[in-house]
Amino acid sequence: MPEFDELASSRRAWIAEVLQPWCRQAPLAELKKAELDWADLAGRVDPLATLWTWAWSRFPVLVHEGLSGVDEAHEVTATLADGSIIRGYPDGRRSLRGELVLLCASPDTPDASAEQGPYSIDVIVDVKRT
Repeated sequence: MPEFDELASSRRAWIAEVLQPWCRQAPLAELKKAELDWADLAGRVDPLATLWTWAWSRFPVLVHEGLSGVDEAHEVTATLADGSIIRGYPDGRRSLRGELVLLCASPDTPDASAEQGPYSIDVIVDVKRT
């Protein structure tokens, strides 16, 4: 019978080698299914800090190591599957459950921002820092 330390190490390896990579490539519908059973899959951890942060890490500029959710610090340019390009600052409070919301400068009032989105993680092809 394995020792507890071996079990804990095996669990950490499974999370790092199986669960995190799965989150980085799973479609939105599957991520939402996983969220329902997240406590059974990942333990008592916040899905925002794990599942959704790992899902967004498929676009490295949207996450910051050590912080949960979408990083709001930098303007980004997102390319969608239909070829559309959207530029703005990610809104971490509104970018929930696999849907990205960007705040863009309003052409009418440069001091104000217009909300763009939400855009499903499934339709986002690429995200680069602007």
